[in-house]
Amino acid sequence: MANEWIAKGYAVRKVLKILEISPSTYYYQYKKEEKSVSEGRPIPGYSLTKNGKKIPDEQIQEWLMELISGEAGVYGYRKLCLRLRSEYALQINKKKVYRLCKELDILQPQREVKFHYPRKLARNRIITESNQLWEADIKYGYIEGEERFFFILSLIDVYDRSIIDYHIGLHCTGHDAGQLVQRALFKRQQFERETKPVIRTDNGPQFISLAFQKACETFHIEHERIPPRTPNMNAHIESFHRLLEYECLRRFAFHSYADAYHEVAEYMDFYNNRRIHSSILDLAPNEFYQRNQTEELTIKEVRL
Repeated sequence: MANEWIAKGYAVRKVLKILEISPSTYYYQYKKEEKSVSEGRPIPGYSLTKNGKKIPDEQIQEWLMELISGEAGVYGYRKLCLRLRSEYALQINKKKVYRLCKELDILQPQREVKFHYPRKLARNRIITESNQLWEADIKYGYIEGEERFFFILSLIDVYDRSIIDYHIGLHCTGHDAGQLVQRALFKRQQFERETKPVIRTDNGPQFISLAFQKACETFHIEHERIPPRTPNMNAHIESFHRLLEYECLRRFAFHSYADAYHEVAEYMDFYNNRRIHSSILDLAPNEFYQRNQTEELTIKEVRL
């Protein structure tokens, strides 16, 4: 009743006096009605190491997948929390580890189905030309002005060193990874080829997802994953991401996502078209790839 009169323009104190309601009672009820349900403290999206470095939740989830793929596969979230603290110097509590494990569907009762499809381990290969083996991985950048991370998913040809395509975004899912592979197949005109490139990745959540599995099946490409703690088997994309870190990400304090997107896209263009590589005859990756289509350029075979 009081709110109806007040909404019509009557003075609050006058209405309360007529209805014999104390101001304290009215304002208490008003605030109670207007107060929305508390959502709690917002999730920051990262955890800190002992030296203060911010580690995004997605990287922590990748570490969790590596842990349960190895000898820690019998552990529950509490012991996984201890391993994260000891091996990665993370300042993280068991409640957060529980949440991350639940998002990955790897809590103890469901561990027998932790992978959506059987893992095909990477094997030793000898690469003698382009479009035989592509490696994919994710790099995390940080936007200081917005205090959040962004994702850079890159796909490299291990023979000609080209970044065939990439994804930059504030999120990165298995669907995004599948679309990246599709674009790369179009760019390299591989859809009609009987033998398509093999895609090699680590065990990140995006690459073990059902969406990425379906994409690989749809495009009829072989997807293999490296064993945990063997980044040397993904050496070329790891090497590229080190260059991206030192030559781009560390040089800028990004104020916005648009700022970060612009600088990373500029670096991708520089890397592909102007940055020379001694392993490909001191040519830029795209130049080497284009010339190798019409000339016989001889370089060392790639063993990995």
